[in-house]
Amino acid sequence: MTNTAYPHLLAPLDLGFTTLKNRVIMGSMHTGLEDRFYNYGKLAAFYRERAAGGVGLIVTGGISPNRQGWLLPLGGTLNFIGDVPNHRRVTRAVHEEGGKILMQILHAGRYGYQPFVVSASPVKSPISKFKPKELSESGIESTIRAYVRCAKLAKLAGYDGVEVMGSEGYLLNQFLCARVNKRTDRWGGAIENRMRLAVEVVRRIRAAVGPDFILMYRHSVLDLVEGGNTWEEVASVARALEAAGVTILNTGYGWHEARVPTIVTSVPRAAFASVAGRLRREVNIPVVASNRINMPGEAEDVLARGDADLVSMARPFLADAAFVAKAASGRADEINTCIGCNQACLDHTFSNKRASCLVNPRACHETELTYAKTNKPRRIAVVGAGPAGLSAATVAAERGHAVTLFEASNGVGGQFNIATQIPGKEEFAETVRYFTRKLALTGVDVQLNRRVTRDELLAAGFDDVIVATGVRMRMPAIPGIDHPKVLSYLSVLRDKAPVGKRVAIIGAGGIGFDTGEFLLHDPAHPLPQPIRTWTGDWGVDLDATVEGGLVKPVPAHPYRQLYLLQRKSTRPGAGLGKTSGWVHRAALVRGGVQMLAGVQYERIDDAGLHITVGGQQRLLEVDNVVICAGQESLDELTIGAVTGSTRFHKIGGAVLAAELDAKRAIREGAELAARL
Repeated sequence: MTNTAYPHLLAPLDLGFTTLKNRVIMGSMHTGLEDRFYNYGKLAAFYRERAAGGVGLIVTGGISPNRQGWLLPLGGTLNFIGDVPNHRRVTRAVHEEGGKILMQILHAGRYGYQPFVVSASPVKSPISKFKPKELSESGIESTIRAYVRCAKLAKLAGYDGVEVMGSEGYLLNQFLCARVNKRTDRWGGAIENRMRLAVEVVRRIRAAVGPDFILMYRHSVLDLVEGGNTWEEVASVARALEAAGVTILNTGYGWHEARVPTIVTSVPRAAFASVAGRLRREVNIPVVASNRINMPGEAEDVLARGDADLVSMARPFLADAAFVAKAASGRADEINTCIGCNQACLDHTFSNKRASCLVNPRACHETELTYAKTNKPRRIAVVGAGPAGLSAATVAAERGHAVTLFEASNGVGGQFNIATQIPGKEEFAETVRYFTRKLALTGVDVQLNRRVTRDELLAAGFDDVIVATGVRMRMPAIPGIDHPKVLSYLSVLRDKAPVGKRVAIIGAGGIGFDTGEFLLHDPAHPLPQPIRTWTGDWGVDLDATVEGGLVKPVPAHPYRQLYLLQRKSTRPGAGLGKTSGWVHRAALVRGGVQMLAGVQYERIDDAGLHITVGGQQRLLEVDNVVICAGQESLDELTIGAVTGSTRFHKIGGAVLAAELDAKRAIREGAELAARL
């Protein structure tokens, strides 16, 4: 593979005993398939596609070295010979496609959601209800032996190496940091003692597996929690790991309990690459940059600047298995880009569900959701070019059907075009770009500014009509709802209607939060946010001059005074994403937004919005009231009996409009098109 656009990214890396064909690592992601032996065929198919797509090195999801290290009860474990055949299915699939694969050894420590958890000290984690038992001296020795046994079995299973997980607040990271390690024996106190477990694990693994086996260590270079390590300690540990036998040093940022986002959409691309560059100057082994690098251009820039020797991209390979092949053949515009939404990957993982991808529902479902060529091409109309319609149209056309896509507006993308207006959601434009290119590649007949009728569809003789017309916004029955100061979220986000300085937002779902973030932002400031603006907002010290890289936030002054209101008595934003919702709530709190639940809306008039909360009447003296109170399905095309042979199908918002759900919409479109 050669492409002058990405010479650093596509250059091979000689490790002495083996060579990686490029500098791209598919980073570790827990898919849920690792945890059950009967899913290893599906796991093998998942990794096979990524290896065929050209990635230089794959790292599996975390596999525990023993029962105490489980993330969840009966989690993926490699600790006896009977586990090896299942893992060989994975390594064989990758090697048959010319790839290399490491198995990540992950001991959850106090992050385990099971009763056997252990840690450096009995300090309970905020993300597990189980308080850990402090590892005794003999327990530490047993844990080291478990790591070594796991690595030896991984070699026997055909892996090209292992990655030892030492970041994100897992067991080795817990020993490394005074935040959790309160010990006074030789495993605690000074950094030389706190690093002893990590170093000893690496040293003994290297002795057990020999020199010709990749040993990568994921090192926490910014803990982003109080009680995290200083830069001097981070560098000292890195040098000790190198001396103990590490081949490649990967980088990790932030513990899972940190109140700083590290991988969501709003984090600037390659935000942490400079920290990896600083670490690279401390050691003489290859260093990996990671987190929020999602396109080949950013990856190339990181390598060209000298910030890393390799780049790890995890979720981008959920979004597009052929990422590297497309970059290498000059087709970067065809890459289905990870938008950092977390909705189908991390949200699923932390809900104990199989991971997938919002923009690519085939991820982790390769053996079940197939896009095989059809033997019976049909004429298919898709009405609506939002996420659901785009997914259905492109998959159907890819399979060989003749597809016409009707869209009433002058462009494709639907609600995604509105999402791109939200600070931190600029990435959603990448999905629109991808689908626009895919429409052209698959030969879909796109008819814009075309509000097609049911009679026209029937008269045209389509075999199938896929109704993906989406939703219309719902206007609540509040006295004064037609007052001039009332605006819809579409007027604000899409039409850029003028909005005053004091605003009440009715509706605290995802759209309400998005509208709030939009209205807080000063339009004079460019988007996406520069890295230094983002670090100021969240209190991140990329220069790592302080403990854990965590400083006092200096957020930007909010552009407007906002009230976010909902009828329900639950906490506003309770229905937001499991792993990203807290980020949106924190952004609004930082902006001084007053969030009120259990609100009764009395009326809107010249004075403002009259409400009752907790039995008390209040007047919000606002300039505008923005309505974000839900949607209704647009499904008129399917009303009434169908005549003739045309089959009608509904997907996306046309089926259910309770909350805009792009994950469901894209999945339904793909699944329907795969069946036709």
